[in-house]
Amino acid sequence: MRPDDLTEADAEQAYAAGVSRDALRDAARVAALFNMIMRLADSFAWQVPPWERLLERAPAMLAGGYAMGAVRDRSGVK
Repeated sequence: MRPDDLTEADAEQAYAAGVSRDALRDAARVAALFNMIMRLADSFAWQVPPWERLLERAPAMLAGGYAMGAVRDRSGVK
């Protein structure tokens, strides 16, 4: 589904399933930000570093306040 294909009926269906207006708004924001990040990544040919490099950087990133739950969960870094 493309963004232009979404209608008010889609939102009403989400609300009927128990999704709050705030949660639906948050989901739209996350989708928009992800779209922008992906476009930037493609435009600048950004590469995801290898997992080993992320593990090397994880302690410093976590100490600096960067929330990386996935790295913390997979590496045992506290």
